[in-house]
Amino acid sequence: MRVLLDAAVPHQLHRFDPGRDHFGDHAAAALDVPPELILKTLVVDTGRGLAVCCVPVSGRLSLKKAAAALEVRSVTMADPAKARRATGYVPGGISPLGQKTALRTVIDAGVEKQPVVYVSGGRRGLDIALPPLQLARLTSAQFSDISSG
Repeated sequence: MRVLLDAAVPHQLHRFDPGRDHFGDHAAAALDVPPELILKTLVVDTGRGLAVCCVPVSGRLSLKKAAAALEVRSVTMADPAKARRATGYVPGGISPLGQKTALRTVIDAGVEKQPVVYVSGGRRGLDIALPPLQLARLTSAQFSDISSG
């Protein structure tokens, strides 16, 4: 991805068979990586626009915690067609990096201290491994407790 190369961020690309659903689970199994290190990129609607929440595939996004982190009353999961238009990526392959419209991003605080996390590379079956602090820097993200388990 151009954004990674331009910023000279150390990263690795990993290709795998994404299966038909539960793409993050397939990534964890195919890459032999703990699911806590594979982040799913979820697009939410804040009522004021769209935002991105990155949480481990082993957990769930707490909409209440996401709303608090985004400083809005509530959030809902975004309509997949709206998410695709805003990011330029197909659902199941949405990356927090290189979006068509850079969306406000929150990364679950549970991964902040990890040496590496894996995020979608913009299509199903492609993940990018990079340090979470670099991911936050590239996306202007904040870390916050947004998982519910």
